[in-house]
Amino acid sequence: MPYFNFNNIKISALCSALPTEKVSVESFKPRFGDEAVDKFSKMTGVRETRKAAEHQTASDLGFAAAEKILTERNIDRGEIGALVFGAHSTDYRRPATACVLHKRLGLSKECAAFDISLGCSAFVYCVQTAAAMMQCSDIDKALVIVGETMTKMVNPGDRSTAMLFGDGGAAALLEKTEEDSDIKALLRTDGSGYKAIVAPAGGFRNMDAPRDIIMWPDGNPRTLYNINMNGTDVFSFTITDVPRTVKDFLKKSDTTVDDYDCFAFHQANKFIHKQLIKKLKVEPGKMPLCIDKFGNTSAPAIPLVLCDAYGDADDNKDINALMCGFGVGLSWGVLSAKLNTGDIFPIIETDEYFEEGLINSPEDM
Repeated sequence: MPYFNFNNIKISALCSALPTEKVSVESFKPRFGDEAVDKFSKMTGVRETRKAAEHQTASDLGFAAAEKILTERNIDRGEIGALVFGAHSTDYRRPATACVLHKRLGLSKECAAFDISLGCSAFVYCVQTAAAMMQCSDIDKALVIVGETMTKMVNPGDRSTAMLFGDGGAAALLEKTEEDSDIKALLRTDGSGYKAIVAPAGGFRNMDAPRDIIMWPDGNPRTLYNINMNGTDVFSFTITDVPRTVKDFLKKSDTTVDDYDCFAFHQANKFIHKQLIKKLKVEPGKMPLCIDKFGNTSAPAIPLVLCDAYGDADDNKDINALMCGFGVGLSWGVLSAKLNTGDIFPIIETDEYFEEGLINSPEDM
């Protein structure tokens, strides 16, 4: 079992960023009809999502969150020893987006920077990876940045995804500390479910697939470049493997649900959350939701729900948070950490993008 316990490392700052454009579920009624939209909203809980600007990427949103942390906390950028970027929505096929973020944030050459290609579980995996690097090295500070621009990959005529996904980004600062602060994690994978959530074309397996819109077996139109989600498989995985893994984590860490003040879970949909609350016997008020306002944002969903719930708090209260990311891969993981509400920033909004990174001709190099 890949279970990890990292001593004297804490998440010392957390910030999330969203694009400014709001897309209401109601706006889809002319396309899908009142009944279909109302039914979708009731089941998923989504009322509106956020949509990135044309050239705005996941890294732009993650950059805004990281820049806010570094500036507000007056962090010496030369002290950042690692930068881990988690997303499927990368800037380029080459190079790693972490290298672009390293340049933009003005970090030292004495800094390791790399991408982790994951979606819904990215935050858990990235924090685990950064903490592992810190535990066995002289790195005192590390940045974890996650983000997705899922709206760029959905077909606007796909009822299963067009109203569900939203865009966002987030950043976390990890630091070594003398405080009694541990980070624990448990990670799992089921590669047999890789087709459950997949964009079949655009990678090196099928780079130049036709872009024709095809009617898929579920009755939704998509190209091979769009996200295709098998809702039945994803739902079955979520209500079986996820609660089982959380229970395994509790047993391994010798804790119970009562030891945690907040259960910050991936924002899949409202119905799934109700099932998880029931199976884990969690007080509903301890598992906050923000999917109604932001949709399913994939990688940044966990920090986003924390910033939404605690970003405006002014009590500097310590909370024990249990975080869980699950989805595309199939990949999932559980993470626990002590957070102080004073370290959780309010959500910021931005439409800015890295203009230098927009390369359309040799003259832009």
